[in-house]
Amino acid sequence: MADIDDKIARSFARQGMMATLGAELVSVAPGKVVIRAPVTPETGQQHGVAHAGLTFAIGDSAAGYAALTLMPKESEVVTAEIKINLLAPGSGSALIATGRVVKPGKRLVVVTAEVTREDGTCVALLQGTMVPVPKAPMG
Repeated sequence: MADIDDKIARSFARQGMMATLGAELVSVAPGKVVIRAPVTPETGQQHGVAHAGLTFAIGDSAAGYAALTLMPKESEVVTAEIKINLLAPGSGSALIATGRVVKPGKRLVVVTAEVTREDGTCVALLQGTMVPVPKAPMG
């Protein structure tokens, strides 16, 4: 499990978007990853709540990393498609995305993510498909 945690943590640290959003990796388990991001004026929209882009970004990343926890060490994943249903305003100080693998596969991995406010209110549900790809060379 330590290898998986390390692989996910190293990959997450390379994500400029997550750093820009102030997101943090909260937990990693086989088939499940949790990411938290603050709701700030920079990640908000005109009504004073989180922008849907923040909600989508952390949900997509949580779902993708959940898939990656089940991949061989030499693999990465990319999102082939993902949809979002926005259910409630992203108010409060932070959003929490919990990504889960619904069905792992060698060619396609079906994933879901739930994004909640800190009080547990569901802000959005995402469902999508991740595709395993060879690990890109570092450059």
